[in-house]
Amino acid sequence: MNPKVLLLTPPFTQLNTPYPATAYLKGFLNTKNIPSFQADLGLDVILELFSKNGLIDLFNKITKNNTQLSENSQRIFHLRNEYILTIDGVISYLHDTNPTIAYKIVTRKFLPEASRFEQIEDLDWAFGSLGIRDRARHIATLYLEDISDFIIDAIDPHFGFSRYAERLGRSASTFNAIHTALQLKDTYIDQLMLQYLSEYISKFQPDLVALSVPFPGNLYSAFKCGQWIKKNYPTIKIALGGGYANTELRSLCDERVFNFLDYITLDDGEAPLLALIESIAKNDATPKLKRTFQLVQSKVTYCNTSEIKDFKQKDCGTPDYSDLKLNAYLSVIELANPMHRLWSDGRWNKLTLAHGCYWGKCTFCDISLDYIQTYEAASAIIIVDRIEQLIHETGNSGFHFVDEAAPPALMREVALELLRRDLKIVWWTNIRFEKSFTRDLCKLLAYSGCIAVSGGLEVASDRLLHLIEKGVTVEQVAQVTSNLTTSGIMVHAYLMYGFPSQTEQETIDSLEYVRQLFEREIIQSGFWHQFALTVHSPVGKNPEKFGITITSNLNNPFANNDLDYKDPFGCDPTKFSQGLKKSLFNFMHGIGFEFPLQEWFNFKIPVTTVPKNAINNFIESYSEMNQLKPSSKFIWLGALPSIKKVEKIKKSKTSTTYHFQFSTLQHELKLKSTDFMGDWLEHLFPLIHFSSKKVQTYENLSIQFNEFTGKEFKYFIESQEFSLLRNIGLIVV
Repeated sequence: MNPKVLLLTPPFTQLNTPYPATAYLKGFLNTKNIPSFQADLGLDVILELFSKNGLIDLFNKITKNNTQLSENSQRIFHLRNEYILTIDGVISYLHDTNPTIAYKIVTRKFLPEASRFEQIEDLDWAFGSLGIRDRARHIATLYLEDISDFIIDAIDPHFGFSRYAERLGRSASTFNAIHTALQLKDTYIDQLMLQYLSEYISKFQPDLVALSVPFPGNLYSAFKCGQWIKKNYPTIKIALGGGYANTELRSLCDERVFNFLDYITLDDGEAPLLALIESIAKNDATPKLKRTFQLVQSKVTYCNTSEIKDFKQKDCGTPDYSDLKLNAYLSVIELANPMHRLWSDGRWNKLTLAHGCYWGKCTFCDISLDYIQTYEAASAIIIVDRIEQLIHETGNSGFHFVDEAAPPALMREVALELLRRDLKIVWWTNIRFEKSFTRDLCKLLAYSGCIAVSGGLEVASDRLLHLIEKGVTVEQVAQVTSNLTTSGIMVHAYLMYGFPSQTEQETIDSLEYVRQLFEREIIQSGFWHQFALTVHSPVGKNPEKFGITITSNLNNPFANNDLDYKDPFGCDPTKFSQGLKKSLFNFMHGIGFEFPLQEWFNFKIPVTTVPKNAINNFIESYSEMNQLKPSSKFIWLGALPSIKKVEKIKKSKTSTTYHFQFSTLQHELKLKSTDFMGDWLEHLFPLIHFSSKKVQTYENLSIQFNEFTGKEFKYFIESQEFSLLRNIGLIVV
């Protein structure tokens, strides 16, 4: 009999949707007929805490302990009855089960307000065009954040909605701080979490508990779970894996870690987990494990002896979200940033188009790690099969493709397969702003349901983009973002400052490019990140190539990832942080474009060298003419036209006029053609309609046109009919 596996996500990751790691692993275990159960302990704790009974218990603890509170917390405590009476209504609203309460929330006379509402003076500016329900969702989010601030001040300083004890996990070069925290008395949040952990173990009786730790913010909770299991169920094996281990714990040597865990696995979890399960099933004293740390004779040992090979994407199964309380996640709106809203509002089925990154060259990125380095794509048919299965199982048709960088060719094939199957979904993903994203490809992606993309503009400097090996230029980014935006796809740009050797002049010039991109409205969302040096990146591995000197210890006993360094050639990036973020906030709201860049900084900055119309010139110089290739695919989007033929006889000669009528979602359009061209169009439309299983290429159609009319295909390409069709639904990708 196969051992039973309990897959857990410790607090806290996201409020609005499950982190997908356990669903991916459960889907894989299904293919091996291995029984498993999954749970999101973070959601359990939040729903318990943010309930009427939960708040009563919370406030009672303050009364008993006579805690010294800040002025803000005192206000919340004095209003405790108002919070207790309103919390269930707010949670039901954020569950989308009580929509009409929005009308009370937006009056600002229903919910108690504390310090988080000091920022609400700009609510009309940020949400005026978004309607009552979005405004109410943002107010409800601020209300919850006020309670969160109270918990941090009065109950548990480590609390946070999407992170818990993050300070202990972030850049924890030693295990000391976490180990010390684990020796302390359980916090109130710990107690809530362990209560649910106890229930799941009693109900499912697992042989192996697998803890997923994607972020520093749920590392402490994972160790707390392991500690409790070791004490109360010493025969249960405990494994930890996920993004944190994959990046931070690759050189682990602290034996104390294994007082709380039995195993730590690295990289893709399917093969290591299967090796663990097989060893538990055999009760093997010397198990053959896959990419797994364990304690052997009191020494941390890395084991990679299993003959189990990693699994291809097609063999990993469909993510399985069963067991999770999908209708209990909370749709919140923390910020007015439109892309951040996608991350926090609404529940998304998370799915991967391709493992790893097809580019894999960016020097700031951890490209030496497996999750980026090993590129492998699933087929469009398999991906859309999984989409259909997830829609059936979850009832949700919103998808977030969580790729490092979604491959344009695969995106095209997935879009076509979605259209062939008449699947109406909404989706978004991360991309590189590469030239493959032509206007026509962007139209196709939008037609298939793509609503947004995020991508790295990074330093917005051609010299630095070349140094980074990003493979794009500012001009190319402008042209691609224009193509995306005009197709109705929202664009979020990751922006970076402080890359090694970046000067003050380049920093300000980057800001000017960003200003123009927002002014032209071809980017709608962005976020500035200060460059962080990691041990797994090309910069971290070859610092001398970038003119920097690493000052960090590279042999920490616990975590090794973020590095300190000296950059003798670049400017001090920290002094630009506030000005960059302040200006971006204004640009996202469509204001401040006319201000000189000096306006955003309280120190003297260089005058930008970027021409004021640089982005406009980049866009206007863009042309897709002469890009037709023999392999170019002709696709007709939308419905097939109705056709009426009118024959006329003149001087014993019969001529036929073809009247094509196109019904779009908004308009009725007509096209008139005569004789052989009309005959050709009647023949053409069924061939190139998106529902056709065989895609017609330029080369295919050239041959057919010649056979059909006796003329070269360029006669059609240069015709008035072709020009009109290109405007109303014909794309070439």
